Amino acid sequence: MDTKPFPSDIEIARSADLAPIPEVAATVGIDASHLIPYGPHVAKVELDVIDEMRDLPDAKYVVITAITPTPLGEGKTTTAVGLAQGLARVGRKPVLALRQPSLGPVFGVKGGAAGGGYSQIVPMEMLNLHLTGDFHAITAAHNLLAAMVANHLHFGNELGLDDIQWRRVLDVNDRSLRHIIEGCGAKTDGVTRQAGFDITAASEVMVIMALATSLRDLRERLGRIVVGFTKDKRPVTAEQIGAAGAMCVLLKDALKPNLMQTLEHTPALIHTGPFGNIAIGNSSIIADRVGIKAGDILLTEAGFAADMGAEQFFNVKCRAAGLTPQAAVLVATVRALKSHSGRYEVKAGKPLPEGMLLESPEDVEAGCDNLRKHIQIIQDFGVQPVVAINAFPTDHPSEHDVIRRVAEEMGARCAVSTHVKDGGAGAEDLARTVVEACNDEVHFTPTYDFEDSLETKIRKIATKVYGANGISLDPAAAKALAMYTDQGYGHLPVLIAKTQMSLSHDATLKGAPRGWTLPVREVRLAAGAGYVYAICGSMMTMPGLSKSPAAMRIDIDADGNTVGLF
Repeated sequence: MDTKPFPSDIEIARSADLAPIPEVAATVGIDASHLIPYGPHVAKVELDVIDEMRDLPDAKYVVITAITPTPLGEGKTTTAVGLAQGLARVGRKPVLALRQPSLGPVFGVKGGAAGGGYSQIVPMEMLNLHLTGDFHAITAAHNLLAAMVANHLHFGNELGLDDIQWRRVLDVNDRSLRHIIEGCGAKTDGVTRQAGFDITAASEVMVIMALATSLRDLRERLGRIVVGFTKDKRPVTAEQIGAAGAMCVLLKDALKPNLMQTLEHTPALIHTGPFGNIAIGNSSIIADRVGIKAGDILLTEAGFAADMGAEQFFNVKCRAAGLTPQAAVLVATVRALKSHSGRYEVKAGKPLPEGMLLESPEDVEAGCDNLRKHIQIIQDFGVQPVVAINAFPTDHPSEHDVIRRVAEEMGARCAVSTHVKDGGAGAEDLARTVVEACNDEVHFTPTYDFEDSLETKIRKIATKVYGANGISLDPAAAKALAMYTDQGYGHLPVLIAKTQMSLSHDATLKGAPRGWTLPVREVRLAAGAGYVYAICGSMMTMPGLSKSPAAMRIDIDADGNTVGLF
């Protein structure tokens, strides 16, 4: 028996033999002339490559999603990376398109988001920290607009702004900034008013970057941002404030996706990182437009579970991009299904309950209603799901057998993957299963029509996707829906901001809750991004640090190497 301890993610990443980034690009037909190098192993990709490759056939388009996770996450990014490596091993030409990690989770509880074990994006330190500065550009552009709104107020408020909804952002978890008073001091220090900060990944500018299809589209979307309303409820935009042009200048280079590689040199396009709860939770359309022509299978990851990131992928991103998915990979773990049995409580930063580590196919079976519901969600979009069992060393074959049986009873394919321990070799079975699924006939069917009313769109998501009996609108939410419709925004898609820890709005409801109603307490407009979002339950857009955050363990050694990053 091998008792040698498994190396840490950063140890594995540091021991990797990385290929020069032009060689990685060349494997998918991207010439070095289209690259802007950021060191030997990272580059930005010029947008003109999209036009150059426009006549090439489209790759198969596959989204990676998951069942409802535990607070520990269930390994979507790791599975996406491992699957890409596995596809390369079985003779395909895969390309990954993934979100960039936010510094908030990196220095908070979750840690990095480069994958794990032998299925990582490298250099992992660059990915998890500043990369090429895109998040900083988005932070600067967002806060420039906030500063110009404050400046407009200071010089007389000619536009009559009354209800200001544009907060500031910062890519660090800082609970003390959720609610602030700005303009304190002398009259020359600005207008005193209540304001606050969100995390950068929750910025509408981040979502605009993810959904923009070109530099021109980016500029137009920035101009449409609604920063607030007048007393008679007329929207005031970034264009009227005079900030949109300068914002676009700050974002011009950030619109270009970043090219990196997996440990096995599979190309990965890393771009944008929209908040999974209150935004689309998907990487960018620009990255997908590069990847869809560069390889023969494009893998992209949607945030959280199929009821959230995948729903937004299908209903919003695919329709905005004009791309049709061929398959969906649904990541499931034994520990998550045992959690959905209701018999165990999993807490972030804490060891798993000892009982969860014991062999118990009964516990897995008790949690499988959640798996069944997520399979059904994907099937209702007319797409074929593949259940990927992300195997952990503490799993037992009998527990995997339960997951496989339930998947097959639901008409879904299933494969076990050991990509964390074995890299691409551990994902070959999953890779062959995904290739098979990509040949199935697709009848892509969004949940709602754009012509539906905003209230109808919310109701259809709640009932068809989440399994609710219906919705209840607070009076303020109903009033906002009517106002947005009168203002001409009724044709926009809708997003629902809720907890990721349950199919419902209540994080304590595990499995597949039945007989419940979705309470919509507030509705907001993201006109630049191009959607209306309903807030259900208590949503936090600026996380806080834990008592023992990851930042306390991250340091630098005498040789300049980062330590404590995972």
